[in-house]
Amino acid sequence: MPRISTRTRLATVSALTALGAFASLGTATAAEPALNGEWAPFTRCPVDAPAMLAADGFDKTPQCVVSTSASGSIKLGDTTVTTGRTNLQMGIVQNADGTSSVVAPASGALVAEPATVPGGLLGLMCPSDIFVITGICESLENSSLNKITATMESVGAPYAFDQTAGVLTDMPIVALPVRIHLENPLLGDKCYIGTAAKPIVLRPENRDYPEAGLSFFQGDGTADPAGEMSRINLTGATQNDSTFAVPGATGCGLNVGLINLAVNAKTGLPSAAGNNSLTLNDTRTHLTGLNAPGTVVPDAGKVLAENWHSAVE
Repeated sequence: MPRISTRTRLATVSALTALGAFASLGTATAAEPALNGEWAPFTRCPVDAPAMLAADGFDKTPQCVVSTSASGSIKLGDTTVTTGRTNLQMGIVQNADGTSSVVAPASGALVAEPATVPGGLLGLMCPSDIFVITGICESLENSSLNKITATMESVGAPYAFDQTAGVLTDMPIVALPVRIHLENPLLGDKCYIGTAAKPIVLRPENRDYPEAGLSFFQGDGTADPAGEMSRINLTGATQNDSTFAVPGATGCGLNVGLINLAVNAKTGLPSAAGNNSLTLNDTRTHLTGLNAPGTVVPDAGKVLAENWHSAVE
């Protein structure tokens, strides 16, 4: 039998247990501004993006959208795990013909709380009666090799936004292309499930009707029934998607072919549409824009941006 190095054993076992990285998904982001009053949730609205600034208020109307969920779950292939807090933010340009286009923030539309996998590799495979695994467990204790982190990343702008679907049930609200970055010294820095060319595309739908509300405010965020801004609030709905496919992992470990196969075997990837699902609990969605954008034509985008900046504390 050919001799297998300890380094290869470690890399293979860490890849086999890398699914544990899904236990909490996160993205580290730069500090976000604090915004006054009704503007508070819209910390990453891309109001300064050229497409938003160019919206005139007649043919094109600019809006900001944010949707958050404190918890949920995701099933990828053979495994279901718990997810943490998610935060989706984007700009929307509503066209006069009823269509719309999505403008993503520079940091990406979808981010989540940074996290590491509880217990790391030790928590996933130790203790063990298998001699080789026992040796690996002993070598991992108090080692940086034990830590696994995961990041769900946007890859490209969301698309197919349907504002009406946000109020109804069982209709896709938006399409979100994402990939999942698995990080551990033994996995290397290019281990992904999904890629920019072949992403996981999530299309969440409301499974129950959200509670709807409407508020009005001044440009700087101060509540005012006669204010120039309005905010639609849709809260409490559970969202779900079970239509997405999941590609296999790529770029994992020193021996890329072997480690990719190990990750995919453990996770049941690639996985066809119908075998995977995403659930977001207690979603809170807010949409804001000018009450009468036609009164500031052709500067609606510029006025929206000025209002956002005036709310920064």
